[in-house]
Amino acid sequence: MTARQEVLSLARRTGEATSLFVKDIGQGLLVVSHNTLALLGLAVVAVALTFVSQAELRHQLESKAFGWLNARQEARAEAEGNTLYGTAEPDAIARATASNPRDLNRQQAAVAQWLSRRYRVAPEPVSRLVQEAWTAGQRAHVEPTLILAVMAIESGFNPFAQSSVGAQGLMQVMTRVHDDKYEAFGGTFAAFDPVTNVRVGVQVLKECIQRAGGIEEGLRYYVGAANMTDDAGYASRVLAEAEQMKAVAAGRNVPPLQPRMVRDPATPPAPAADERVAMLHDIH
Repeated sequence: MTARQEVLSLARRTGEATSLFVKDIGQGLLVVSHNTLALLGLAVVAVALTFVSQAELRHQLESKAFGWLNARQEARAEAEGNTLYGTAEPDAIARATASNPRDLNRQQAAVAQWLSRRYRVAPEPVSRLVQEAWTAGQRAHVEPTLILAVMAIESGFNPFAQSSVGAQGLMQVMTRVHDDKYEAFGGTFAAFDPVTNVRVGVQVLKECIQRAGGIEEGLRYYVGAANMTDDAGYASRVLAEAEQMKAVAAGRNVPPLQPRMVRDPATPPAPAADERVAMLHDIH
């Protein structure tokens, strides 16, 4: 073999070796890249599964993100002079004691409108109270107009009224005497929730009527004048108010004149306030 042939043979072998080397390197890189992508995919899946399984962690991250965004918006709103944004509560409407008068039936709507004009209160909250009076009255077998009449005479539909002896709310229930009845509603502060006060007041009124054996005498028990010769006209005023509402519910025209005398919650009709507490103490 000549020198030239040896050189050509060596060059050929070198080229083949280089080609094989490059091919091996390419295949190795391909395998490595595939493995790397597979490992990366597995890592992503593992992180995703961990994140999904950790609901609390996800909730915390979402809360932090939302809080950060909300803080940014509040800061911007304050800078622009919008003082309502930071205190806005979209769910606040759930706390409102109100109903659309259009949701009432004909009788209820007529009574609600009449009471609204007579006592100069908004029709929406009165509509809710009328609804509750009908519901609670049906459950307790007490006339809803009588329940509304007690509210009218006792508080003039002021849910925050309080007498000098501690009667509170729409129906002027003696909260400290009937505190056990408020346990089902979270405590005695519920006396100032209009609907709760009505429910407790209806129960007290029902028990007074049952104890007395009649509505008129039951009203005397309710106001704390059962053992007195005079109830300051309380029972007759309540019954007269209830009769007017019955007439309104029946479709008769009853002018909603302003009442001449609604009992002042700060002034109990009976002179002996402690007697009222004593008489109602065993009504549970």
